[in-house]
Amino acid sequence: MDTWVWVLVIVAVIVVVLAVLAVTRGRARRLEGKRDEAGALRERAQMREQQAERREAAAEEQARQAEEQARAARREREAAQATSQRADEVDPDVET
Repeated sequence: MDTWVWVLVIVAVIVVVLAVLAVTRGRARRLEGKRDEAGALRERAQMREQQAERREAAAEEQARQAEEQARAARREREAAQATSQRADEVDPDVET
C-alpha cells in the first residue's frame, strides 16, 4: 500500500479514538453534573423537611396552648356562672 493510504488510515483511527474519548468525557461530565444537581436537590429537600418539622412542632405547641387557654376559659366561665348563681341565692330581691 502507498504511504498516503497508511497516513489516511492512521488519521482516521486517531479521529475515531478522539471522537470516542470526547463522547465518553462528555457523558461523564453530564453524569457528574446530574449527580451534583441531585445532591443539591437532596440537600434542599432535607432543609425543607427540617423547616417543615419545625413549623409543625410550632403549630402543635400553639394548638396545645390554645386548648389550655380554652380549658382555662371554660373554668373561668363556670366560676362566673357559679358566682352569679350564688349572687342570685344571696340577693333577697331575686326569687329562686
